[in-house]
Amino acid sequence: MTPKIKIENLNLWYGSFQALKEINAAFLEKRITAIIGPSGCGKSTMLRVFNRMNEMIEGVRTKGNILIDKENILDADTDLVVLRKKVGMVFQRPNPFPLSIYENIVFGPKVHGLNNRYELEQIAEHSLRSVLLWDELKDKLNHFALSLSLEQKQRLCIARLIAVKPDILLMDEPCSTLDPQATSKVEELMRELKNNYTIIIVTHNMQQAARVSDDTGFMLLGELIEFGKTEDIFTKPKDKRTEDYITGRYG
Repeated sequence: MTPKIKIENLNLWYGSFQALKEINAAFLEKRITAIIGPSGCGKSTMLRVFNRMNEMIEGVRTKGNILIDKENILDADTDLVVLRKKVGMVFQRPNPFPLSIYENIVFGPKVHGLNNRYELEQIAEHSLRSVLLWDELKDKLNHFALSLSLEQKQRLCIARLIAVKPDILLMDEPCSTLDPQATSKVEELMRELKNNYTIIIVTHNMQQAARVSDDTGFMLLGELIEFGKTEDIFTKPKDKRTEDYITGRYG
C-alpha cells in the first residue's frame, strides 16, 4: 500500500540546536497514528513539519524529504496556502475565533473565495454533523463561539478544519485540557473521522495512544526510536528504550 505521507532522512534545526535527527517513517491513509515520547523529544516539532508551521519560527532549517501523495512538500515552490488547506491542525487548547459558531466554520471557505450563501450553509451543516455537533448547535449558529464548553470548542475547531476539505488532520495534545468524559467523546470522534481522514496525534497519554491509534511512533531526544502497529509497540516493542518508556521507567 502506498503511504499517504512518507518521511525520508528528515533533519530539523532551531538555530544550532538539532530537534529532529534522521527521521524515516511512512503513514498510511485513513489511519490514526500516535506520536509518543517524553516532553522535549521532538513530537510537536515533527507534527508541524507536515504543514511547515515550524518555518514560522526564525532560524529553522529543514533537510530531507516529506512526501504527501508522492509530492515533496519541502520543495521551494510548494504553495503553503494549498498545503495548509490539505493538512489541517488542531491545537492543544481550543482556539475558536471571537465570532459566531457559523462564522467560525465558514471562515476558511470564505478566505478561499466561496461566497455563495447556500453552499456556505451546506458546508456549515456538513462540518457540524461530521463532529457530531449539529443537533446540539443547529439552533444556536449565531451564538458566540467562545460561549461553548471546552469540548464543544475543540469539536468546533475540528469542524472549522473539515470545512476546507483537508486530507490530513494533525492533532497536538487535542484532549490535554479536557476532563475524562469530554476526552472520551473526542476520542470517539477521532475514530469516526478516521473513515475519511488520515489523522496524526501527539499525546503524552499512553493510554489514549493505545485506545485510539492504529500505529504509534516513539520519539526520544529528536530520534524516532520505533514505529509500527500500536499493538506491537505496546505489547512487544523491539527497542529497550521503548519498553522502558511504556513501562514508566523514565519519561
